[in-house]
Amino acid sequence: MRRAFLCGKDEASGRNFDHSKDWVVELLASLTRKFAVRICAYVVLSNHFHLVVRIESETARNWSDDEVVRSYGRLFRGAKDPRKHFAPARAAERIRCWRARLPDLSWFMRCLNEAIARRANLEDGCSGRIWEGRFRSQALLDEAGLLTCMSYVDLNPIRAGIAASLGESEFTSIRQRIAEKTTVVAGGAATRSPETDPGAAGCEPNLIAFGDAESPANEEALPIELDDYINLLTATGVALRSGVPGATMPDAAVRTLHQLGIARRHWVETILSYNRRFFVMVGGVHAIDIYCGRTDRSRPRGRCWAARAFRAAA
Repeated sequence: MRRAFLCGKDEASGRNFDHSKDWVVELLASLTRKFAVRICAYVVLSNHFHLVVRIESETARNWSDDEVVRSYGRLFRGAKDPRKHFAPARAAERIRCWRARLPDLSWFMRCLNEAIARRANLEDGCSGRIWEGRFRSQALLDEAGLLTCMSYVDLNPIRAGIAASLGESEFTSIRQRIAEKTTVVAGGAATRSPETDPGAAGCEPNLIAFGDAESPANEEALPIELDDYINLLTATGVALRSGVPGATMPDAAVRTLHQLGIARRHWVETILSYNRRFFVMVGGVHAIDIYCGRTDRSRPRGRCWAARAFRAAA
C-alpha cells in the first residue's frame, strides 16, 4: 500500500499532493461530456471524494448510433466504428453494448479511477492500484434524499473543520456554483484564476442547474432555487460549527426544509452523522418501502432514521 494521501499531504514523505485535486475536477468535467451521467454535487478531499450524480439512461437511449460511437471513441481510443469493420448484426450488437455502458455508474467510476491512478503512477514512477476498494454507492430515492445527500457533500469541508465557510470550501460544487453565480451577476466581468481559486486551474464539470422561479416547469432542474440552497447551507454550516445538533435555524432555511419534506428538528444531526444514519438508500419511508419491494430487500438499514429526518415526506 502506498500510504499516501492522493490529494493531500503525505505525512510519511512530507510531500504535498493537493494539486491532484485539480485532476479529479478536470476528469469529472471531461467524463461528463462523454457519459450520460450528470453531476449534482461533488467534493474532493485529501484521500477520497464524494459525487452526487444523475444517471440519464433515457438520454443514452435517445442518442443516435453516430453519437454513441463518437462518445465511446472519445473514451477509448482503440474503439473504432464497428460499422466499418463488422457485419451489420455484429456492429449493431457492439453499439448496443456501448450504449448500455455510457449511462452506467460502474463504467463511469472505472474510467475516473483508472485515469486518476494513471496520473498518480506516472508522477510517482510506479504502478498498481490507487484506491483500497470499490466505490460505495447509495440510491437517492426522492427530493428529500437528494438534497440531504447534496448538502452533506457540499458541507463536508465545514463539517470536517477544514473550512469555515462555503467560500473557503475548495474543490466543492457549492463553491463552483457561487463563483459561477458571481460571474453571471457581474455580467461576465468576474474572472477566476488559480491564484485566487485553486479549483479554477482546469475545466470544471457542468453541474445540473437548480430550479428557477421563472421556469418552474423545468423537470431536469433540481427541486429548489440556488439562492435557497446557498442560504440553507450557510445556516447549516453555522450550526455545524456551533457543535449544537439542535441549533436554531433561520426562518428562510426552515421554509426550504419544509418545502423538501425534511424535519427541521433533526436536520443538523442528519448532516453531522450522515454516514452512520444512511447506507444503501436515502429518502422518505414510503420511497424506501417501494425501493425495497422492487429490489427484494427485507431489512432496509436507515429506515428508522428516515422516519425522523423525512417525517413530512414519509
